[in-house]
Amino acid sequence: MGDKSENKQIAFFPFITPKFYCVIMALVNLETLIAGARAGQLVSFPTDTVPALATLPEKAGLIFAAKQRSQDKPLILMAARAEDLWPYVKGSQDEYEIWQQVVNKYWPGALTLVLPASDVSDGLRLRLPPAMNPNDPTTIGIRVPNSAIARAILAKTGPLATTSANFSGQPPLSTMAEIAVQFPDALSLATNEGLGVGVPSTVAKWTGTNWQILRQGEITLN
Repeated sequence: MGDKSENKQIAFFPFITPKFYCVIMALVNLETLIAGARAGQLVSFPTDTVPALATLPEKAGLIFAAKQRSQDKPLILMAARAEDLWPYVKGSQDEYEIWQQVVNKYWPGALTLVLPASDVSDGLRLRLPPAMNPNDPTTIGIRVPNSAIARAILAKTGPLATTSANFSGQPPLSTMAEIAVQFPDALSLATNEGLGVGVPSTVAKWTGTNWQILRQGEITLN
């Protein structure tokens, strides 16, 4: 019955090809996207930088497969608040104070911090699946985006594994319609608003004493 119904809809609108029908089906409202993300589906939504491709951390393999992404390129854990991310990292009290100062200055914003990853789950700390960073699960990149849409989604889903929405090695896609074409199996938010500046986040790695800039983006870390 489903196939006949779909064929009738396409026949009724002869200018809608099967390819574009798939795109229409992949573009969803906010509630559907949140429900899909919480169920472990691949989703896409705007951020302050470039649109994100995202899923639950334990489903991180979906992103690597969809993007045809090399295992040596880790994903970013994105959340609505810094407090949602601290359980996934570990450090000394002095280090936490340094990290908090940076977060207070630049978050929410286009800065990803690569920090030592928690290696235990004890109620206070949480351990991420190794699939988030297959080649080096001892570190994790974390970020809170300066995007009301993204934070509204993340507040409902909890922290998500994220990366830019594009095939590996290609430029990030800039519209949700383009993402729906390239990733028809992902649920993409049906919106033209809040699509970001088009420049990926700055990535800064903590070395134990200072910050090493792995990628320079819009933010310059002082």
